[in-house]
Amino acid sequence: MKGVLICGGYGTRLRPLTEITNKSLLPVYDKPLIHFPLEVLLKAGIREVAVITGPEHMDQIASYLGSGSRFGCEFSFKVQEKPGGIAQALGLAEELVDGDKVCAILGDNVYFDDFSDVIQNFEKGGHLFVKEVPDAERFGVVTLEGDVVTSIEEKPKKPKSNLAATGCYLYDERCFDIIRGLRPSARGEIEITDVSAWYMENDVLHATHLKEEWIDAGTFESLFRAAELARKHLHKDADVQNIKKKTKRTLIADNPSVSRT
Repeated sequence: MKGVLICGGYGTRLRPLTEITNKSLLPVYDKPLIHFPLEVLLKAGIREVAVITGPEHMDQIASYLGSGSRFGCEFSFKVQEKPGGIAQALGLAEELVDGDKVCAILGDNVYFDDFSDVIQNFEKGGHLFVKEVPDAERFGVVTLEGDVVTSIEEKPKKPKSNLAATGCYLYDERCFDIIRGLRPSARGEIEITDVSAWYMENDVLHATHLKEEWIDAGTFESLFRAAELARKHLHKDADVQNIKKKTKRTLIADNPSVSRT
């Protein structure tokens, strides 16, 4: 499977910060935002990643990410000349994907679930990751029967549910043929929802319900919330490691035969 990291758009809701840098490079507590979606790909074992962004920030993103060697992967870079939708950006990665399955993920999405198993076991069709939200009208909204997607709408005025399709998408190789056949929506974009809808109409679109919090960090408030959660999880992980170390030291002290390695 190949990865596609989509970092396009103008980031208008985060101006003036995004007048000087791409929103995916903004800090979220102790690291740039882009690390969070990248870690989703890396944890799942994906080692070839196409990075899509606009011409105004390509130099910054390419300079920061480099070849990928320090992340244990290989990056290629594609320019999305104008924001034309997530599906348009994904279509630019067709050459890299080269007939393989693809995990496309947005560069401003922060996940705290580990869904590596879902990505690694994906074989065919399409797969979404959904989460309850209070403002579903801002997102692609889905309804489910079990894990089967039964409807999907882009930013509906009257949502059928409170389940948003988050910014991670698994598709088989057919997605590029689908994208080529799409026309821009009323918003002037090639909608990723239309790609997912094709798989749904062919009864091969499933979804995983996220348990942890998910952040679409495209506003000041959500970016701040992402930093709070990142700090919380970082300290929680550190506490767990400290407990393990203390437990091991206690075991060694009580039983010298326990291995120290």
